[in-house]
Amino acid sequence: MSTTLLIIQTLNGLQFGIILFLIAAGLTLVFGVMDFINLAHGVQYMVGAYLAAAFTAMTGNFGLGLLLALPTALAFGLVLEVLIFRHLYDRDHLDQVLATFGVILFLNQAVKFVWGAAPLFVPVPEILSGSIEIAPGLLYPVYRLAIIAAGLGVAALLYGLVNHTRAGMLVRAGATNAPMVSALGVDIRRLFMLVFGFGAMLAGFAGAMVAPILSVEPGMGDNLLILAFVVIVIGGIGSVRGAFIAALAVGLVDTLGRSFASNILRLFLDSGAASQTGRALAPMLIYILMAAILFFRPSGLFPVRR
Repeated sequence: MSTTLLIIQTLNGLQFGIILFLIAAGLTLVFGVMDFINLAHGVQYMVGAYLAAAFTAMTGNFGLGLLLALPTALAFGLVLEVLIFRHLYDRDHLDQVLATFGVILFLNQAVKFVWGAAPLFVPVPEILSGSIEIAPGLLYPVYRLAIIAAGLGVAALLYGLVNHTRAGMLVRAGATNAPMVSALGVDIRRLFMLVFGFGAMLAGFAGAMVAPILSVEPGMGDNLLILAFVVIVIGGIGSVRGAFIAALAVGLVDTLGRSFASNILRLFLDSGAASQTGRALAPMLIYILMAAILFFRPSGLFPVRR
């Protein structure tokens, strides 16, 4: 196990955790404030990636493509909320799961119809291309560092919005006791719509940011949705702070586990058994982490007080 590889995989884990946070932050607000299970949240991540690819191809500039993709992702989320999701708020969770799963199927086919089934590729912005030396002899892509910086900036912005603004106060109050907030004269439906649209934009931002380093293809958000639910369960449903810490933990555990599980097991097992066991164990580590945390804190690390 080399120090260079450890540093690189740690940075990769942080970058993966930041992407998970951008997806999970919106999801935990929707789930915590609205008590609404939205399986289609991963599709909004995919739509953000496609919008960034389309606008970048149209303008020839990734920065302009990103600026156009964000409000479009917000508008797309609001349209989904008005047309479909608001009619499910008063239904039970099974109805919400079935309906939003149908949205996944529909939108996956819709992007195939519009952009085709072949993966799309977005060039890395020229200003962020290349690598930077973060240690003697250790180079790391500038764009991946930019993703980490952007995610940390969004996390700081969310912290300020949720904890130090009137809108954030209403969101926190809605997560604690939505009927009481509504009884005090707040238009809870409008609050729900804004929260949903903001969550969709965050997921779209995550998709747009990874478009230059991953292929943009139908169904790209399905696997990340599962990890996003793991993040909000570990962090505490409705807690943005919990989502941030849990996302970084999941990103690091998953990335480092896949890279070093076999090496660590070689300290106790022969090489063949360690490799086989490590490959089988690595994908399970985040779920083992979730089980361990829930054993000691059943409501997650930072549950919203109700």
